[in-house]
Amino acid sequence: MRTQEPRLGERTKLASSAAKVLTGNRSTRRAVLRGTGSLALAAAAIRATTKALDSRRPLRRPPSDVSSSRRTSGTAAFATAATLESPRLAPFLLPVAAGVAAARVRSGAHSPGRVLVDVALGAGIAAATCRWWPLHRDEPADSARPKLPVPALPSGKGLVVVVNSDAGGEVPAEVELRTLLPKADVRLCEAGEDLDTVLRQAAAQVQARGGALGVVGGDGTANAAAVLAADSRLPLAVFPGGTLNHFAADLGLPTLRNTADAIEAGCGGTVDLGRITGDGTSTYFLNTFSIGVYPELVRAREARETSLGKWPALALGLLHVLADGAPIDVTLDGQPRQLWLLFAGNSRYDPPGFAPSYRPTLDDGLLDLRVVDGKHPFARTRLVAAFLTGTLSRSRVYQETTVTRLRIDGVGKTGDYTRDGEVGPACDALVIDKRVRALTIYLPASQ
Repeated sequence: MRTQEPRLGERTKLASSAAKVLTGNRSTRRAVLRGTGSLALAAAAIRATTKALDSRRPLRRPPSDVSSSRRTSGTAAFATAATLESPRLAPFLLPVAAGVAAARVRSGAHSPGRVLVDVALGAGIAAATCRWWPLHRDEPADSARPKLPVPALPSGKGLVVVVNSDAGGEVPAEVELRTLLPKADVRLCEAGEDLDTVLRQAAAQVQARGGALGVVGGDGTANAAAVLAADSRLPLAVFPGGTLNHFAADLGLPTLRNTADAIEAGCGGTVDLGRITGDGTSTYFLNTFSIGVYPELVRAREARETSLGKWPALALGLLHVLADGAPIDVTLDGQPRQLWLLFAGNSRYDPPGFAPSYRPTLDDGLLDLRVVDGKHPFARTRLVAAFLTGTLSRSRVYQETTVTRLRIDGVGKTGDYTRDGEVGPACDALVIDKRVRALTIYLPASQ
């Protein structure tokens, strides 16, 4: 009995899992994700087209015919999408896609014209994904070019670095860090320990002896260390070690080695801290602040990610909050508004639209403000339609601008806000602004 070919979903899952195991490179992972998504879309398009044609003219195409088209277009889609995301993969993937197409022509099963159509379909679908899923770049931000001197610490001498064991990273960082910087004082914050306490003890030692404070973790860990370093006037070294490391990536520090090299070279600069003030107290964000459906989305994702994984849980959570959510009534700088979502980024994000991905600079003094209006008729439908057609910038339900300060009244009625992915309770009135260039940080040299 002939063994059935693995289903597309199983192949996609296998490819994504293999990428995580075989490489720690963020660009390659994004390339694999874009490639597998494009492959799935190409296979679905071939299947739908075949059904539509056969419904008009019942030709009963042999399964091998459809399978061959799906394989050719899927390979072209994967190779094109992955190459768009990570051009360095082109010498490996494009010859494979060309070989699959050439083998199909040599077999004589189909004409060169038919094969070219399948290749064009796959490549076109891959290119179309860029309209809704913007390409990311791994170049460091403008502020990742050295702008002020920071202590050069050969082999990490004078560096006190706290490793958050609860950060959620895929691989423990402590051993690699001790290899990269053998003279650094590496302290592990064990599960159950208070991170703020461990950080304060480390900062006190740096203040007494000189040197720099370091931290290994995700965005939440970096946030706690950044506020302490700014208040203590200490240079901070951020090592990516969490599930998501948006702040480190935007600094141009995607790996532990990148940060270690900056420490030994003494390359540094400044970045802004986003500030949220309410009821006389202030909290801070390194990346983003939001109200509306986003806090609900975070909770929905967390409720499912243990059993499903982060990204499937995020997709299901998004469907849930859009179906069951409702716009909120707030007042922005004295103007009543009904909103589905308000997003404020610490410095301007690119690209424009509903999927901000990276920041060209982190010390521009600006808040990137993006708002989804809930007052217009059929706001949800119009928003989804604008997103799918790539016309979001012209949609009346979506606005984006930059500001230096924003007052939001009526936030307490929404219950929560989100900063750097963490959900917290909101008071009735909040002021969002920035501490401009408040943090001195290690940054990579110009590329």
